[in-house]
Amino acid sequence: MSRYLDLLGASTARVGSLLCVGIDPVPAALPVTFRESHAGIERWIDTLIAATAPHAAAFKMNLAYFEALGSEGMRLAEHVRRQIPAEIPLIVDAKRGDIGATVTAQGVALFDVLGADAVTANPYLGIGALAPLLDRTDRFTYLLCRTSNPESGELQNLQVGASDADPEETLAERVARLAGRRAEGLAGRIGLVVGATDAAALRQVRAAAPGLPFLVPGVGAQGGAASAVIADGGATAAPGSGVVGRGLLVNVGRGISDAGATDERVAEALGAAAAEWGRRLAILAS
Repeated sequence: MSRYLDLLGASTARVGSLLCVGIDPVPAALPVTFRESHAGIERWIDTLIAATAPHAAAFKMNLAYFEALGSEGMRLAEHVRRQIPAEIPLIVDAKRGDIGATVTAQGVALFDVLGADAVTANPYLGIGALAPLLDRTDRFTYLLCRTSNPESGELQNLQVGASDADPEETLAERVARLAGRRAEGLAGRIGLVVGATDAAALRQVRAAAPGLPFLVPGVGAQGGAASAVIADGGATAAPGSGVVGRGLLVNVGRGISDAGATDERVAEALGAAAAEWGRRLAILAS
């Protein structure tokens, strides 16, 4: 089993839930005293991490929000890894993907500079093009498969013709099936991003890739139901012996950060929201 799944399993067992806390610093959504400067945003990040770490199986940093803050934002992104305890995995949600040489550089930026334990990547150029990420034996990659945005079906629901190896199915199911095959030689270093907003699609993707870990966004503010994710999202064949939570991780961003939208008792509000989501996402037995 991979280093990342070992780390995630231990962290999930420690906190007792499948909760991944999103770190999405949108200045306009922060309390006034935090949004007025980069120092304030850094203070909000520190407050969020400290308040939610006791309940977080993992953290997911959406890199775009840091990039939008310019060079100071990238300094803040590097700061995040230093603030998160080493025993809690960090996912950098960058949705990278390109030709091999470029992906190599992306891997250096995400894994070595930012210290990501796992990243998200786009398989549109072919899963083989992501080899520089997937070949990192000390890291993990989640492939975009069935995303949570309303427009996802424009491409992801397209029917792909049958082949000798595969049935006729949606593009999302084909991505899942190809990833499942590729995973056989990657010792637990590949998983899928599957949104919570379409429960039927989540079940279809799980059927196509019964043993892959899922990172599931879209609960809470986007309307996905945590109960459906817990029922249908866990691997039917655990991705390695004894993986706590069966490789399932559920991201909650605004559902936690919006709880601290006022200046008064921000840390307490963030911690309480994380604790509540932790209870709603109690461990799915392995």
